[in-house]
Formats: sequence, C-alpha cells, structure tokens
Amino acid sequence: MDNLDRAILDLLRQNSRAGYGDIGSAVGLSASAVKRRVDKLVADGVIKAFTIQVDPAVDGMSTEAYVELFCRGTVAPDELQRILQGVPEVVYAGTVTGSADAIVHMRARDITSLEEALERVRIAPNVDHTRSAIVLSRLVNRNRD
Repeated sequence: MDNLDRAILDLLRQNSRAGYGDIGSAVGLSASAVKRRVDKLVADGVIKAFTIQVDPAVDGMSTEAYVELFCRGTVAPDELQRILQGVPEVVYAGTVTGSADAIVHMRARDITSLEEALERVRIAPNVDHTRSAIVLSRLVNRNRD
C-alpha cells in the first residue's frame, strides 16, 4: 500500500459513493487506475465493505453510553465476544488495559432500553459489574474502520 492508496482510502472514507473519476481527479490518476487500485484493496482485504452511516438520532438510537466491563477472574476475549454479540445495543467492544476488562459502546432508543441492555450484559456468569458513562453530546465522530 502506498500514499496513493492511502489517499484513495481517505476519499472513500469521506464518501464511499464517490466516483472513480472524481477520486482520480483528486489524486492525479485516471478513473480506470483508481478502479484497479480499489479492486486490489478489496481483494487484499484492506477494504472490507462499502457501507452507509445512519444518524443514530434519526434511526431512533440516540441514547449512547460507554460501559466499562469488569469480569470475575480471568475471562478469555472469545468469551467476552460471545456475551456481547448477543446484545444488539452493543456497537463496539474491545479489551483494554487498566482495571476494566473491556470497554463497550452501546446505543439504545432511550434510557429504559439502555438499562435493559446493560442488565443483559450484567447477568452473564463471568461479569462481575459494569460502570457506565452516558454520552451527553458528541464532540468528534470519525469512522476510521
């Protein structure tokens, strides 16, 4: 992957529907050269999907929280993944350093729905407790996946 590929990725992150010609004009390549590069990035697994981002407020999922997850004893990441994948309100989760075992980003319709989702996480046998912070306002929101 070179700087042209990175520039193409940056433009696609801004607008995954951008035309190859428009991207080519921005990076100094022909549309066909951009298409070849994008096809290779897809084939190599660099680009995993072309998708949309829906405003959570419009989608009815305007309540969001970051939740620290604390487990009993040592729990494998695969087990945490199994627990969290069963909760549709979980939009992101990762293991972390520090006192918590994982950090979880959740979105729900309202506080009641968030509380119900948190309870589904808390009743898992390996979960000791959680600590939540509800988001009041978004300051920066970059999608870098």
